[in-house]
Amino acid sequence: MRAVDKAYETVRDGILSGRYPGGSRVTEQDVAAAAGVSRTPVREALRRLHAEGLVDFTANLGAVVTVWNETDAGEIFDLRAMLESYGARRAARSATPEQLAALRQLAEEQHRECRERAPGFLERVGALNQRFHRDLQEAASSPRLSRALAALIEAPLMMKTFEKYTPDDLERSAAHHLELCSALEARDPEWADAVMRAHVHAARGAMRR
Repeated sequence: MRAVDKAYETVRDGILSGRYPGGSRVTEQDVAAAAGVSRTPVREALRRLHAEGLVDFTANLGAVVTVWNETDAGEIFDLRAMLESYGARRAARSATPEQLAALRQLAEEQHRECRERAPGFLERVGALNQRFHRDLQEAASSPRLSRALAALIEAPLMMKTFEKYTPDDLERSAAHHLELCSALEARDPEWADAVMRAHVHAARGAMRR
């Protein structure tokens, strides 16, 4: 892995995990030490994170983790509804049988986790949800779409969505994934679009509580 990629992953993982909370400074020296690289690639990594909206540059402070508010959340969900529904339409046309099978397996596993609720299930559901949406992007066969969605889906406030879900919310979300698989398998772009829009708007409703 290139030095800049190591620095990028170190900071990005720290932001998404909450190790670097919103408003906290991210110094080149600390990142260089944590990633085991020099400060030059760290600067490039921070510029990339700034372009993705995860870091801001502030006078006299340098790189600061972006603070997300309700307005940001609303905008992100609006963008997700538009872009992910477009991706679902594309995937309905272009997904391979292997991709459809993988998506179905992830959806069924997530649904099972939401029903059984064994210890640690919330973390597993979050990971399965991420993989499902990421694999769906790949099935859409649009690198531009994947780049546009990367910062939206993995924004810190999106990563916390499941913490606000009720048991009913969790099962509904998992059911959406199962229905979306059915729409993709039927090669029905309109159906896939409608299910994805409902899925994103339901998530938005849960976040507003």
